Amino acid sequence: MFKEIKVLKSHGSQYVKNLRTQPVSALFRGRPVISGDITKDEIKTISAVCPVMAIDGKSGSIDMGRCVFCKECSFLLPEKIRFTNDYRISSNVREALIIKPGSETPVRLDENRVRKEIRKLFKSALKLRQVSAGGDNSCEMELAATGNVNFDLGRYGIEFVASPRHADGIVITGPISKNMAEPLQITYDATPSPKIIILAGTDAISGGIFEGSPAIDRRFIEQNHIDLYVPGNPVHPLTFINGVMDLLGIKS
Repeated sequence: MFKEIKVLKSHGSQYVKNLRTQPVSALFRGRPVISGDITKDEIKTISAVCPVMAIDGKSGSIDMGRCVFCKECSFLLPEKIRFTNDYRISSNVREALIIKPGSETPVRLDENRVRKEIRKLFKSALKLRQVSAGGDNSCEMELAATGNVNFDLGRYGIEFVASPRHADGIVITGPISKNMAEPLQITYDATPSPKIIILAGTDAISGGIFEGSPAIDRRFIEQNHIDLYVPGNPVHPLTFINGVMDLLGIKS
């Protein structure tokens, strides 16, 4: 018994007490910052190397909804582009994920666009059904980590459930392949109303590297209101947690 206690003591505390301010590694690739004096030629250079066309060839802005956070642009122009370790990058406005040159404004939700019933009904308890719509299991693993002993998202009554009939909304990962389009719709229809939709990860938000492929079917995204966009490739647990907390109006 004393041996086990000694081992536990050597590990230290791994529980994240404050999910809002928990520091992450300096290597983490979060919100990008683009220098305001980036030139047209430099924009042309970095937009040409972006594998997912996340960089606008005219303005030089970076769309985090498309970005795979490979940092190829930053490697080419480290003095003009850097990726911060700011993990609070979720929003309920798709356009808010587009980072423009010269801007260092944090990404946040538009409070006026949060549906009133979300905070009225789900602030104290939110049950989510995760749907892997052609995902590669990276985002799925990170979402699973939100409920472990380190992050313990369940402390706020937010949990993933096995059945859509027990859920208040769905979390979609993956670009939505054709063979998952119908199961996704069935899952959504089985979820009681009112319900929310969260897109987790680059693939879910834009299609990622599969954007434009005939193998995906994104009509579900086009036809339904999205309540939260959570960027990342894959999504960091703290990014997802803070995004959901912001959506529900949970301060700390």
